[in-house]
Amino acid sequence: MSTRPTMADVAAAAGVSTMSVSYTFNQPGRVSDATKQRVRAAAARLGYTGPHRAAQSLRSGRTNNLGVVLTEKLTYSFENAQARAFLSGIAEACLDTDTGLVLLPNSRKGVDLDRVRDAHVDGFVLWTTAVDDPVLEIAVGTGKPICIQGGPRYPGTQLVGIDDLEAAQAIGAVGLRGAHRPAVISFPRDRDRVGEIVLGPDPAAATFPVTSARLAGYRRAVVDAGFDWADVPVAFVPTNARTEGARAATALQRDYEVDTVLASSDDLALGVLDIGGGIAVTGWDDSDVAEAAGLTTVAQSLYDQGHDAARWVLGSLREIPPAEWSLKVRTSTRIS
Repeated sequence: MSTRPTMADVAAAAGVSTMSVSYTFNQPGRVSDATKQRVRAAAARLGYTGPHRAAQSLRSGRTNNLGVVLTEKLTYSFENAQARAFLSGIAEACLDTDTGLVLLPNSRKGVDLDRVRDAHVDGFVLWTTAVDDPVLEIAVGTGKPICIQGGPRYPGTQLVGIDDLEAAQAIGAVGLRGAHRPAVISFPRDRDRVGEIVLGPDPAAATFPVTSARLAGYRRAVVDAGFDWADVPVAFVPTNARTEGARAATALQRDYEVDTVLASSDDLALGVLDIGGGIAVTGWDDSDVAEAAGLTTVAQSLYDQGHDAARWVLGSLREIPPAEWSLKVRTSTRIS
């Protein structure tokens, strides 16, 4: 039975030390070009492809892999522009550190939780999730560094993201100019993801921190504009999709004759624009499509947040800098 050639075999064939072979594959800057050529030629003749990564990781305790845990199904990371931007930032950080990227789904049960517990990674970046997500305890239990985008705050983890409450209050003030019958289209309230319309819901009852914070900011804006929050219909959608925004806006226009919508994302806001009817609307994230549609929105860089989160987890960033946001006021809202 043939056996896999070893580093010692390559060293003997090349007439160099085993250390020189190791440096050629792992730290090539420490050996001369001539030595590298001899080692690589010998390795090619013997069919030696390099050090065994699993054995290396067992010795060093590192895998050179970063785990990214998604709240949504895996396809969401490719379909949603904001998720793609976030993952692009993570991928850039991985490229800078010669680190692999492992995408992990999170259904919050069964095999998905086992995948996180057993993942062969050096740390985790989590897409925003709910405060009662069991994956939080499991990820922290691995003892590896963890950064969460958008929350929740959880012992043993780091957080990256903007102040959603402050930004929601600011965009709400712009969106409510000239409003008479305002409404909100919101991300899911909790892990049940029930699609429903509720009058004046308590923001604190939402277990997704992003949902809770944005609702709290919208409520402040609504009250500041002279409306009673208890009279404002809030449409919770099961998923962040343009079609869901259109479906919710249709119901709000039919049942409440709303003239203004504060939406939790650009996708949801674009769905409002799709149905027409002259409804003023605000979005969130400032996607390329939002600019083309004239959408008033909150701008933030999810690319930068992903990049910073990954760099912190991988140890190349000591502290995560504050995430910045700004308002982009366009034609989807009233001037006064």
